[in-house]
Amino acid sequence: MDEESPTSDYKKYTDYKTMKYNYNKSLVHNAQLLRKGMTPEEKHLWYDFLKKLPLTVNRQKNIGNYIVDFYISGRQVVIEIDGSQHGEPEHRQADIERDRDLTLLGITVLRYTNKDINCRFNTVCEDILKHLRIEPSDINT
Repeated sequence: MDEESPTSDYKKYTDYKTMKYNYNKSLVHNAQLLRKGMTPEEKHLWYDFLKKLPLTVNRQKNIGNYIVDFYISGRQVVIEIDGSQHGEPEHRQADIERDRDLTLLGITVLRYTNKDINCRFNTVCEDILKHLRIEPSDINT
């Protein structure tokens, strides 16, 4: 895919060493609005856990034609928090396609539901730590 091509929104990578991805510039404003309007579950995960990690975590990050909830570039991991609408057939299909596209970029996608965040927060945090290869003792308190 040619970077200058008007038909392509992005190439796979802009820099293979740092794994910085191109993004759809038309989504920047939407990402900014999403950062300002995080759901209660996203806020809980962000303020009570992700913000304390010893890695850089981006909120509402543009990658290609997607805006992901959280992105940890140092481990190439995306974390998605799914509301009830993700159980509907059209959303499930879109999630499958999105996960496939991100996986093709070498990104691991971790998905949790709002219910997971609200009812099993510690289990979610432990699972994220496992995927990020971080010990609980390494978290900034």
